[in-house]
Amino acid sequence: MTWLQRWLPHPLFTGFLVLLWLLMNQFSFAHLLLGSVLAVVISLVTQPFWPERSRVKYPGKLLVYLGRLLLDILKSNLVVARRILFQSDDLKPGFFTYPLSLTDDFAVTMLASTISLTPGTVSAHYDREGRTLLIHCLHLDDEEALIQDIHRRYELPLQEIFDD
Repeated sequence: MTWLQRWLPHPLFTGFLVLLWLLMNQFSFAHLLLGSVLAVVISLVTQPFWPERSRVKYPGKLLVYLGRLLLDILKSNLVVARRILFQSDDLKPGFFTYPLSLTDDFAVTMLASTISLTPGTVSAHYDREGRTLLIHCLHLDDEEALIQDIHRRYELPLQEIFDD
C-alpha cells in the first residue's frame, strides 16, 4: 500500500465530499482547505466500514445508466406531481417484494438508491438472505409490470456494470 492509498483510501469519495462542502458553503480558500481536511479525515475514519471494493467493468455504461436515471427522475417528478395534484383520491399505495438477481453488494446498494431517488418509490428493506428488496410505491397498479420494468431498466444494466 502506497502512502497515497494510505491517506486517500477512497479518492473519489474524498473528492465528492470536498465538492459537496464547497457547494454547501461559499467558495473560498479557507473552505477549500477545511473541506479537504474534513474529507480526508472522514475517508480515513470510515475506512474500516467499507466493504471490499466493487469493480466497474464498463464506465461508459455507468454514464449511460446515470443519464437514464436523471431522465427517469425528471419524468417521475412530473408523474407524481400530476397524480398528487389531480388524482389524489385515485392513488393505490402499496408494498411489494422485488426479487434480486444482483450478487455485488455495491450494485444492490445502487439499485436500492436508484429506486429511492426515483419519486413515487422507496426501498424500505433489503433481505440479504432472501435476496429481495421491499419497495413501497405511491401508486401500485400492476406489481409484475413494475418488477419487470425495474429489472429491465435498472437491474440488468447494473449487472453488466458491476457483476463478474
